[in-house]
This record gives sequence, C-alpha cells and structure tokens, in this order.
Amino acid sequence: MIGGGNTAVEEALYLTNHSHDVTLIHRRDSLRAEKILQQRLFANEKITTLWNKKVERFIDGGGVAGLVGIELKDMVTGEVSTLEVDGGFVAIGHHPATELFRGHIALDDDGYITVEKGTTRTNVPGVFACGDVMDKHYRQAITAAGTGCMAALDAERFLAEADFEQVAEAAE
Repeated sequence: MIGGGNTAVEEALYLTNHSHDVTLIHRRDSLRAEKILQQRLFANEKITTLWNKKVERFIDGGGVAGLVGIELKDMVTGEVSTLEVDGGFVAIGHHPATELFRGHIALDDDGYITVEKGTTRTNVPGVFACGDVMDKHYRQAITAAGTGCMAALDAERFLAEADFEQVAEAAE
C-alpha cells in the first residue's frame, strides 16, 4: 500500500484480512491519517511501515508474472532499493475530475459536484452526477454503479416529465 492518509491506512488494515504480510510505503516520516487509524495500523503485527520512501517505478515480471517488485528511493539518503511484492495499491489522495464543471455546476469546497440529498440531481435542471465526482465518502466501484443507476433513473424521469409538459402545453 502506497500512501499516508486515511485511505491508505484503511486499505492497509483491510488487506490484512487477505494477507499475512502488508507493507505501507510512505514518503515522509509521519502519517497524515487520523490518530485512531494510526494506532490500529501500528498495533497490527501483519503491517510493516517503510518511512521516507518514494516509489520510483513498478517492476513488471513479464508475461504471467505481473508485478514482482517496487523500486524505492529513500528520501533522506537517496539510496535506491527494490522491494519484492505480489501486488501494489496506490492510495495517495483523491481529487475529483470536476474542474471543467466549475462555474457551471455547484461544487463543494473539495471540488465534488453537489447533488440534492437522496438523488443525483445537480443545481442545473437535467444535469445529474454519479460516482466519484459526487461521492467523497465511499468512492467504490459498487457505489459508483449504484449512483450511475440512480442518475439514469433520475434522467429518465426528468425526460418523461419534460415530454409530458410539452404534450400538455400543446393540448392547451
């Protein structure tokens, strides 16, 4: 696991359910994660933390071998080393790709699209948001799929109401 925030620590802790050996790699000498998460991390004997290490590259074993190692650079000494791994996960922050909507759709202070509670409706009629651009809490594929379905249903209802209003206006 690569990172030092809440997401990286939470995911490292989760991985201990599936592996007896988890390594957390962080480029600094302290974590940004909440203290309670740090306490859980440091108390877990299955997790090793590598401090002041920056990932230089992922090492591909080729063919069916996949990822076999990670090349690390020590941020203090400059020394480069290789860590043999069976997998790698990067959790170094999340910034929603919403900049192109700024000034057009309401965004919160963190750049997520704001939606009406319990729906995917934005402040612009006929525009709906789903997935990671509006979900700052879960950020999982399954919740993105769920909100995608919600957005499709919301859009379908919006279009049906618009069609009904056009037919009603034409009848008047």
